[in-house]
Amino acid sequence: MPSSQNRTYLPATREATELLGKLIRLERRERRMSEAELAGRAGIARRTLQRIERGDPGCAIGLFFELAVLVGVTLFDSDDRSTITMHLDRVNDRLAVLPSRIRSSTKVHDEF
Repeated sequence: MPSSQNRTYLPATREATELLGKLIRLERRERRMSEAELAGRAGIARRTLQRIERGDPGCAIGLFFELAVLVGVTLFDSDDRSTITMHLDRVNDRLAVLPSRIRSSTKVHDEF
C-alpha cells in the first residue's frame, strides 16, 4: 500500500477538494475570521486548516465538511438539512434491499 505522501489523485478529486477548500477560505475571510479562530472552533491545528484551504486531498473529508458547515458553505446544493436527510434516507432504503455481502464471481476455465 503506498504511503499517503506518494498517493496520486484523479484530476476531478483534486479539483473538488481545491474548490471546497477555496470556498471555505472565502467564507472564512468574508466572516472576518482568522485562521487561528476557525481552527480553534474546529479543534484542529492551524496548519491543517491551511492544508484544507489549499485543497489538499490527503486531509480527512470529515474535516472539509466540518469547516464548511462552520463557515456556512452550502453542501450538496441545499441549505435545508431536511433535503440532505431525505437523500440519506433514500440511499439507506436502497442499500437495505441490496445483499449485505458481495461475492466475486468464480469463472470456470474449462479449456482443454
